[in-house]
Amino acid sequence: MRKTNKKIYSYSVFYEAVLEGGYVVFAPALPGCHSQGETLEEAEKNIKEAIEVYLESLADHREPIPEEINSFHASKNHA
Repeated sequence: MRKTNKKIYSYSVFYEAVLEGGYVVFAPALPGCHSQGETLEEAEKNIKEAIEVYLESLADHREPIPEEINSFHASKNHA
């Protein structure tokens, strides 16, 4: 039996609460990869699935898998 070495990828995701309720979530390293959920738990489950499908599509099309680069988040106050 042949053992395959599957690479583990790790991506930062950002969650934003929306006024209508729920959350949107996106992975900046994966352009266009975003999802949503009524709760943080649902949003997390959904973005994991979205990332999986995104990476599968890249692999199916023999496109390179993006590597995570350093992400920074900052808040700025404006008067």
